[in-house]
Amino acid sequence: MSAFEEFEVCRGILESLLTGVCVVDMQKKIVFWSDGAERITGHLRHEVIGRSCIAEPLLHCDQKGCEFCSEECAVATAIKTVHPVQTIGFLHHKSGYEVPVRIHAVPVHNQHGSIIGAVETFEDLQQDDVKQSEESVPGCVDEVTGIASKLRMKWNLREAMAAFTDLQIPFGVLRFRLQGLAQFRAAFGSHAADSLLRVVARSLVSDLLRTDSVGRWANDEFMVILNGCRRESLGSVRERLRRMLANDFIEWWGERRSLPVSIGEVFAQPGDTIESLLESTQKSLEASSAWRIQAAAVGSSHSPGS
Repeated sequence: MSAFEEFEVCRGILESLLTGVCVVDMQKKIVFWSDGAERITGHLRHEVIGRSCIAEPLLHCDQKGCEFCSEECAVATAIKTVHPVQTIGFLHHKSGYEVPVRIHAVPVHNQHGSIIGAVETFEDLQQDDVKQSEESVPGCVDEVTGIASKLRMKWNLREAMAAFTDLQIPFGVLRFRLQGLAQFRAAFGSHAADSLLRVVARSLVSDLLRTDSVGRWANDEFMVILNGCRRESLGSVRERLRRMLANDFIEWWGERRSLPVSIGEVFAQPGDTIESLLESTQKSLEASSAWRIQAAAVGSSHSPGS
């Protein structure tokens, strides 16, 4: 008998993998949890073994903010369809935030061919070390704001489009324009304008998930790619960001200075290309800007209270 056929040897190999490995039985109780699963989720073996991944949000979800996707999760689907499942979802880290992961789930059969559970592997998509190395490449980081440059955002758009085309992972795009930035720069100087740009960039980054991409798209524009965002969620995210940015300002010579922000949006559709998405966001942004200008003109033509 080969040493590799021994149960404990095989178990030790699985436990030591950096990739997260989780095995559940037919009641969705966790019966195996690897070192990689501990590293990615922050949950130790003794904290999860024997617990149900349905009763508590220990495992993954296919959309941001959802407590648990129940019978639509990868594990449940693999058991129900008797076929392997591959998707991208979110693990609830012990510290409270969500970790984007690539998920593979397959049903587990006993010696008689009956399904007795499922095994799921997951890989962390954040890849901090890879991102840091990419950021060291010239042109990938905007020098003023410290967030992704237009070059990097084009790359991120291609990745989002590939995930949408190959895996049907939805995404939306928002474009933000600071109205009158050129005039603001002329009146208060480049230092003030750059300070305001940094404030807006910091707000966008702080209010979005790690899986979303935020970058500077033009001199007076920012872009946000909402990976995994559902169509019905795009409007609420836009409004949340709009309200937040409406409160952004800088202190300049004892006074608060700010600029209005116009927002364009688009949700990826089958048949879309990078070019068509950018054209749609441009049209949406121009419509938003025109509405703001018209609204401002109407407001200025009435006296208060009229």
